[in-house]
Amino acid sequence: MARGIIIEDLHKQYGVGDTAVEALKGVNMQVGPGEVVGLVGPSGSGKSTLLKCLGAVIEPSNGRMILGGESIYNQKWNIKDLGALRRDSIGFVFQAPYLIPFLDVIDNVALILMLAGKSNDESRKRAMELLEALDVAHRAKAMPSQLSGGEQQRVAIARALVSRPPVILADEPTAPLDSERALAVMKILNEMAKQYETAIIVVTHDEKIIPTFKRIYHIRDGKTIEEAGEGREI
Repeated sequence: MARGIIIEDLHKQYGVGDTAVEALKGVNMQVGPGEVVGLVGPSGSGKSTLLKCLGAVIEPSNGRMILGGESIYNQKWNIKDLGALRRDSIGFVFQAPYLIPFLDVIDNVALILMLAGKSNDESRKRAMELLEALDVAHRAKAMPSQLSGGEQQRVAIARALVSRPPVILADEPTAPLDSERALAVMKILNEMAKQYETAIIVVTHDEKIIPTFKRIYHIRDGKTIEEAGEGREI
């Protein structure tokens, strides 16, 4: 699992003293390269806190995190530039696509590479390759407002993959979609995971897609329990 995700005994406490709240109480997870794993649990169970720790948005209180073969946290951050870590090593897909409204599709995808110092031509070439793989290349010059909901989400997935990150964190990526489009998104995530050996965690309440996972982590009261999923063919 050199390029996957490893979480060991991860804790996160908010506040101190009598007002302290322990949101994560020793979470353990493993996601291999090329694997898509579900993370489910009720509101307040710690899902969002775990995703924020993995995304280097907030700092854990204790434990260890390895992303893409690199120890990023071991009782403290091992990475000096967390912004670069998020840009280069972690792809994010959210419930809303959050596309930049004044950029066309290809530049929405290419922007991350441009910010990393790649040339405009190289960035757009890589973006176009992904748009073709996701069957939205014909919309490359369209503005986000001209896209359907399903097309917007596919562009968001292309943006998450454009820097070839070893890890993608997807937070309710199918919530606004109907069954057909939700399953299409999951098919894309599974295909992209295998093609690029990306480890993907999908946080979801969406009953439509839960049968597609081969492994599921349930989180409740800050702790995780792993179970086998159905792994239904999409």
